[in-house]
Amino acid sequence: MTAPTTAETALEAMQAHIEPGRAEGAAAYHKADRIYMGVPNPALNDLTRDWRQSLTIDQRIALASDLWDSDIHEARIAAAKLLTQARIRPDDQVWTLLQSWVPQFDAWAIADHACSAISRRLQADLSRLDIVEDWTGSDHMWTRRAALVSTLFLTKSNHPSPEEAAARDRVLGWATGYVPDQEWFIQKAIAWWLRDLSKHDPQRTRDFLAKHGTDLKPFARKEAGKYLSD
Repeated sequence: MTAPTTAETALEAMQAHIEPGRAEGAAAYHKADRIYMGVPNPALNDLTRDWRQSLTIDQRIALASDLWDSDIHEARIAAAKLLTQARIRPDDQVWTLLQSWVPQFDAWAIADHACSAISRRLQADLSRLDIVEDWTGSDHMWTRRAALVSTLFLTKSNHPSPEEAAARDRVLGWATGYVPDQEWFIQKAIAWWLRDLSKHDPQRTRDFLAKHGTDLKPFARKEAGKYLSD
């Protein structure tokens, strides 16, 4: 099958995988006001994997931009998947496009898929954390949340490099600043970051919770300490 180069042909390929009744359930679940096609994630994974392999990076950027602008749930997820790749060189245009999407986040599934793509670009160049730090002061809750979700990769190492360790400390500073924010999605993001960190740096997680745990919502405190032994 020829890889699509326009949003119209990409949507036609996605339509072949629609599951009856799925769109209604997705709309009720995600609640954001947009079109839902009813295409399951495994199908999107397969389609976008093939498209990544067949299209040039410039074609992928153009297609991802058009799919995102369609404001269709599955199209936006496919757009993010098209750009989720560790090695993209040069990647400045990808990074610019991904940044432009962040202020438009309004639901967790689309935001999380886009943050996965963002995280690859941050891993490629940690100096981009300077830009992400600006997100932490945004009035837009989803932008603030993205600063933590897109940096989850920093929790994954038992032996981070000095640069990674400094970045980890930096993001923990952001999380500290988020503690008073009682928004559920922000509290969940703090808990997610700490929970993942606890698998590789349990003491750092214990120290954070000892200092700030009582100020977190109970569900977030419990989630953050899920993998810590007593």
